[in-house]
Amino acid sequence: MARKNALGRGLGALIDNSEDYTRSTPKPQASINEIPIDKIEGNPWQPRSRFDEESLNELASSIKKIGIIQPLTLRKTEDKYQLIAGERRFRAAKLAGLKTVPAYVRNAEDDDMLELALVENIQREDLDPIEVAISYQRLMEECNLTQESMSERVGKKRSTISNYLRLLKLPAEIQLGLREKQISMGHARALINLDDQKLRLKIFNKIIKEDLSVRKVEELVRKAVKGEEESNKKENKKELPEEYEQLRQQLSNFFKTNIQFSRGNDGKGKIVIPFRNDDELEKIVNVLDKANTK
Repeated sequence: MARKNALGRGLGALIDNSEDYTRSTPKPQASINEIPIDKIEGNPWQPRSRFDEESLNELASSIKKIGIIQPLTLRKTEDKYQLIAGERRFRAAKLAGLKTVPAYVRNAEDDDMLELALVENIQREDLDPIEVAISYQRLMEECNLTQESMSERVGKKRSTISNYLRLLKLPAEIQLGLREKQISMGHARALINLDDQKLRLKIFNKIIKEDLSVRKVEELVRKAVKGEEESNKKENKKELPEEYEQLRQQLSNFFKTNIQFSRGNDGKGKIVIPFRNDDELEKIVNVLDKANTK
């Protein structure tokens, strides 16, 4: 597999290096193992049964090229392993023809210890941004924590946690570039604001080739986003019926930002809530929280 053990020692040592737990208490297994893919069974409680074929093929292609960035999480059974988290990566790995995959292997009763260990060790200074993001993701997937719960446990703003988690939506090439310090967290955060994956990769390659500063990347992204907004405005004016334009305006007033609303002739569309900084993001999240409690 390309770039085997790409995550390095940081995340793999999260729990094993913790000295604050009682020595007589067994620690959950947290090292990254290479597990034969034919020994892994799907999770029978997996709520998601349909996966976008095109998206899976794209991920499989990426895995063939640079390997799996975020390991799967498995539970050991009698003679096999059961998938806890990483169904999409597992399916894409099979499509890519991998024989083994990197994975955490843990016991079902390790929930409380795993949560405590991850929360404590997430503060370590030697973890890179992707390792921190994966730690947050593991807390959400395996320990059933919300972003709000994590915020309380690690003493970080929820918007900060959200920004880390959004890094995992970047193409694998960019995640790896961030891990290998080809780009900074500032570069990555700027690229997150782009929806177009191809454009993200184009600017990422430009950063490396021309050694662009964060400010320059932010400028390129602003121009790209502005161009997309102008395109959306033209599309809205051309295609949106009056009732949809009224809805867009109502949403803009509700969130106090210029909502982007597009709808095609087939009825498909999207609603985009833009924000300029963490404070604006937090306000939007608070509005959604209030609406959700009503």
